[in-house]
Amino acid sequence: MRKKVIAGNWKMNKLLGEAEGFVDQVKDRVPDADQVESVICAPFPFLASMVKRAEGSPVKIGAQNMYVEEKGAFTGEVSPVMLKDLGVSYVILGHSERRELFHETDEMVNQKVKAAFTHDLIPIICVGETLEQRENHETMSHIESQVKKALEGLSEEQVKQIIIAYEPIWAIGTGKTASAEDANEVCAHIRKVVAETVSSDAAEAVRIQYGGSVKPANIDELLAQSDIDGALVGGASLEANSYLQLVEAGAK
Repeated sequence: MRKKVIAGNWKMNKLLGEAEGFVDQVKDRVPDADQVESVICAPFPFLASMVKRAEGSPVKIGAQNMYVEEKGAFTGEVSPVMLKDLGVSYVILGHSERRELFHETDEMVNQKVKAAFTHDLIPIICVGETLEQRENHETMSHIESQVKKALEGLSEEQVKQIIIAYEPIWAIGTGKTASAEDANEVCAHIRKVVAETVSSDAAEAVRIQYGGSVKPANIDELLAQSDIDGALVGGASLEANSYLQLVEAGAK
């Protein structure tokens, strides 16, 4: 049985003191790591302090992005080596905001996934369709293309370790949520693509999150679905009690 993973994506929010206070509030209250993986993906400036404060607790800290190179003349970028040195465990790659606002391509995402594995970071790979693509019945073909490109060149064992986050772009931060059944249909399709592209064993092992206006009020229904193994959560992960409710739902 796949262990659920609940990851908060704070995006560009909070100040250092708020981030530290959040970790202090949740680190002794989250369920044990054998029940659910509790992750907080925070802005770069907070990572070192948050890793230190979360030490010895089930809470793991992740980054929201990284560059592919280990070092060099890449002003403003952060390397996987830097993240690993800080004690970061996870990294979000290919979020729709990165793709749209910063023009990241499927090829770039694939390069970053490979770099993450080189440095023992667990990639949370985001895929998702626009409202126009959904209305034009292009959801499945678009998601399939994103998944196949993201997994290109990976070994079966690497694919088993990844987390794929299905985030319909039209549901991120809008208050709109795909129905649990619709979300599960796409997540099941992702698993099918992994099976056809890699292996049935990899498809059974890979964990697929849903993201898009997830909150305590709808988390139980989403996690009850056959192919949804967790959630990548934006706004509802910014407040400690809300985050704890989400993680507790994952531990049920």
